[in-house]
Amino acid sequence: MPPKSIDHAFTARSLTGAATDPTYAGALSFMRRRYTKNLTGADAVVWGIPFDAAVSNRPGARFGPQAIRRASAIFDNDPQYPFSRDLFADLAVTDYGDCLLDYGNHQKTPATIEREAAKILKSDAFLLSLGGDHFVTWPLLRAHAAKYGPLALVQFDAHQDTWFDDGKRIDHGSFVGRAARDGVIDPAHSIQIGIRTHAPEDCGIKLIHGHEVEDMSAAAIAEAIRQRTAGRKVYLTFDIDCLDPAYAPGTGTPVAGGPSSAKILSVLRQLGDLDVVGADVVEIAPAYDHADITAIAGATIAMYYLGLLAEKKARR
Repeated sequence: MPPKSIDHAFTARSLTGAATDPTYAGALSFMRRRYTKNLTGADAVVWGIPFDAAVSNRPGARFGPQAIRRASAIFDNDPQYPFSRDLFADLAVTDYGDCLLDYGNHQKTPATIEREAAKILKSDAFLLSLGGDHFVTWPLLRAHAAKYGPLALVQFDAHQDTWFDDGKRIDHGSFVGRAARDGVIDPAHSIQIGIRTHAPEDCGIKLIHGHEVEDMSAAAIAEAIRQRTAGRKVYLTFDIDCLDPAYAPGTGTPVAGGPSSAKILSVLRQLGDLDVVGADVVEIAPAYDHADITAIAGATIAMYYLGLLAEKKARR
């Protein structure tokens, strides 16, 4: 075992390697990764986007990145379940900190997020973003599509987010429709999992409703995702309200009748063969959480993203 240390987020000399901070102490970067704006050698970058001015119900997701980082301390750098490995033995990951946004001028928010995301993507590192409300996925999609072309969207959510808008609204409920109309995503290869509300249109995106998720096995859901995306470049977005409120009470628009965290994590575990080029976890609002249930779920989802990347790198 390496010598014990603390504040690995500041004292680490490398982007690889396990930390040894106590789970209850030390600087709270995501999974104790080194805080730095230097992306040299990074395989993946974790970035917070503390924005929640687009919510239609309960605000508070601006505190999501902090909550996810805090909850990630539970991953104490033993081999991570279910990947049976130290994720950072070979995978170089940095915590890039948060996006600086002007809380008094929200019209500047989309361009600010897109510009900073494009800067990170220029390094060729995988970008894992921590929201924030779901509107932040709109500029993230634009930045990724500018590099990779129209994307297959895999969205875990209770809501379709396809309500019509004028192309200018700052709204967490309409960005998917906008992305479909603007050619940022390819609806014919996009899929939404866990939907438990109705929107006026589906934009040609395949839906797996909440009751269908309940009846399907995790393997069947993963296979449906695999068939729909058909080898295209995928952006994976996870609205924490995809989970039933029993497993994710700390969110702005909870909807009963959703899946368990165990089932959806099992689905994610089986997506390692997808060509995922970017991902996020959004809508965690810790003011409504209990005992960090929601934050732990969000941190675990983010950890799974990195676990799949670590496996993919090991196979090369």
